[in-house]
Amino acid sequence: MFRVTEFSGKLAVVTGGSSGIGQAVVRRLAAGGADVVVASRSAGHRTDVSDEASVRALFEGIEELHVLVNCAGVLATTSLTPSIEVDDWDLAFAVNARGTFLCCKHALPRMKRGAAIVNVASVAGMVGVPSRAAYGASKGAVIAFTRALAVDHAADGIRVNCVCPGTIDTPWIDRVVEELGESRDALVARQPVGRLGTAEEVAEAVAYLASDRAAFSTGTLLVVDGGITAA
Repeated sequence: MFRVTEFSGKLAVVTGGSSGIGQAVVRRLAAGGADVVVASRSAGHRTDVSDEASVRALFEGIEELHVLVNCAGVLATTSLTPSIEVDDWDLAFAVNARGTFLCCKHALPRMKRGAAIVNVASVAGMVGVPSRAAYGASKGAVIAFTRALAVDHAADGIRVNCVCPGTIDTPWIDRVVEELGESRDALVARQPVGRLGTAEEVAEAVAYLASDRAAFSTGTLLVVDGGITAA
């Protein structure tokens, strides 16, 4: 059950927090009483998660961190593998995988028992999605990293979990429609529940894993995809 005080007195850092899912996560955690540091390349604490100096600067001055949500991500390319440029492949991994690693690296020394990390991956890291090889591979790395981190820090009382969204109605969808020539109607038709997900629905999943309600969950994936991976 949602409580307006569930994150009261807690400090959260949300990367990619200026738009889409990240912005919805910021609003949801703040609504629960958290003090939220918004990290983004365009707003808030300006941060390039692929650059260690930038990430280090983000966490400097934070003595105790209770929640880290890694939402920053890029699609990079929607090409088939023979057409993927090496730079696009590297960009997907630099932001999606290395960015998640760097933020966890610099957040963990500031976290104590009861703290939580939530990484945002994708169903593309779980199943094959057409024209998403670079993106899916980078998100698969996030999933594997989540599990490894959870095992490494379970004894410290720090939980690490992962949310895997499906097709969510954010500005990313407009790019997919433009680059692949698919219609929104076609994307909706593939969803067993008959609609796209919302950023707020993903944010609710993130909030659950970040809260004490998920105290016995670590190293797990919470899939928010309208049933597409079950179909």
